[in-house]
Amino acid sequence: MSEPARSLPPESGNRPAPGPLRDWLSAMKTHSPAEAARPDPKAGRGTAEAAWSPRVVAPAGPAQAAEPEDADISELMAENLMLKAKLRLEHERQDELQAMLAEEIRTLRAHIQDEIGSLEELRAEQAAMRGERERFRTEREAMQAEREKAAAERVALVGERDALREERDLWRARTEALAQPLFQMQKR
Repeated sequence: MSEPARSLPPESGNRPAPGPLRDWLSAMKTHSPAEAARPDPKAGRGTAEAAWSPRVVAPAGPAQAAEPEDADISELMAENLMLKAKLRLEHERQDELQAMLAEEIRTLRAHIQDEIGSLEELRAEQAAMRGERERFRTEREAMQAEREKAAAERVALVGERDALREERDLWRARTEALAQPLFQMQKR
């Protein structure tokens, strides 16, 4: 028993004990010896006044002192048994709750792993799309460079064609100029 519990005076039976504890206490009290019947002090008052004599008090024997202690001990034992039963029920309930929590955590972990797997798949698809987009962009840039090169070649070819036309026109004019005196001589 702890020190604060020892310093308190034993409780009287004024407060009712809880149900099962009360039943157990009543069963314990029926097996304990009954208290000696005390004489009623009011009943003997008439004779006591006539012949007054000092009251003789018998010293408290070990049986009388042990009875309240036994009652306290039996009450504490009953309370201890009730608390142990409650504690056992609480442990069982806590074990059930822990099992339920563990199952819920397992379910959540499986769900999270599924979500992470689908997220990884989505990231892989995004990476593939980025790679394809990058490939299309490089192809487009290459085609644009080829188009610019073809446009430059076309401009160069147009320039060459124009130069060739000019040269042709120049040679035609020269040939006509050289051929003109030949044709004029025949007419004479």
